[in-house]
Amino acid sequence: MNCEYFGKCASCTLYDKNYEEQLDFKIQREKERFSNFTSMDFDIIKSEDKAFRNRAEFRIWWENDENGNHTISYAMNDFNKNILEIDSCQIVSPHIQEVMPKLLELISKEKELEDKLFAVEFLGSTTNDLLVTLIYHRKLGEAWNILAKELESKVNIKIIGRSRKQKQIISEDLISEKLNINNKDYNFEYQEGGFTQPNTNVNIHMIEWVLNNIQDSSKDLCELYCGGGNFTIPLSTKFNKVLATEISKTSIKSARRNCELNNISNIDFIRMSAEEFVQGLQGVRTFERLKDINLKDYNFDTIFMDPPRAGLDDITRALAKDFEQIIYISCNPETLHRDLHELVKTHEIVNFALFDQFAYTNHIESGIILKKTR
Repeated sequence: MNCEYFGKCASCTLYDKNYEEQLDFKIQREKERFSNFTSMDFDIIKSEDKAFRNRAEFRIWWENDENGNHTISYAMNDFNKNILEIDSCQIVSPHIQEVMPKLLELISKEKELEDKLFAVEFLGSTTNDLLVTLIYHRKLGEAWNILAKELESKVNIKIIGRSRKQKQIISEDLISEKLNINNKDYNFEYQEGGFTQPNTNVNIHMIEWVLNNIQDSSKDLCELYCGGGNFTIPLSTKFNKVLATEISKTSIKSARRNCELNNISNIDFIRMSAEEFVQGLQGVRTFERLKDINLKDYNFDTIFMDPPRAGLDDITRALAKDFEQIIYISCNPETLHRDLHELVKTHEIVNFALFDQFAYTNHIESGIILKKTR
């Protein structure tokens, strides 16, 4: 990838390396980090080297001239945290790249659409669905709604307007996604505001890596931090039943809808935090949200966890050690390394992968499968 903003835009911190060089830098760093736990070869899931992101956010920057006229542009931070005006971005999907200039040109022609526009968020998909959220520092009225509807039609996108305590949905606030995983199609819908994986190609290979490294089980799966069911739904084909938890209302709504879209009936979703679920499972507390779930009906042998950057809390880490098999997807190698100090006391690492979701940055994600030692 050859981006004119390399070395200027702070989004791509490893701009001085080509794709293979930056990936090798991260691989060697993580091999060194985890060398006290394993010397096994890591499975490496590569990103495409450009146009790989289906999710992006940009500031809107206003520039005034001496005659009182103005122009607007997309903007990011530079390495000194100053504003850097940009007119393109090479890491976003081709569809987002195509829409970016058209959208800004049409917005700049209508004062009602342009006035106090602060930021633009793009959420794309494999089905060419594109949801664009326009964020303002003012209240949006009916005049904005009319023009936004026209803008939707002209650019063939879905638009949401947001301002303080306000959300204006023009047509829909979701995208449709289709993923082909191990030669089987899965359909998903994701609402604006819920978590989605930013790099679709890597996400597919992440799911396949998990599926291909575990055996079919006649027992049940416990999943914590399930989001909209990205892993849950494909994994449900490997287990008798699945019980999955997620704290976000938006994501739980998407997860249940995604079960319907894929005719999956062996998953129960519960809206609660991982810590609350552990308390309910151990009988420490009772929860109204568990009134229709009989936890004693489950015979778990596997726990799947995809926690936020903070990693696992003490209670969840202790719970995981009771399972025969642990599948841990991590977005933060530092907290994964910390958690492994406890997990390897009862389990051994049998598979280890690195997922390069965020090419040209220092960030890399990990996947580990552990089995209980006898």
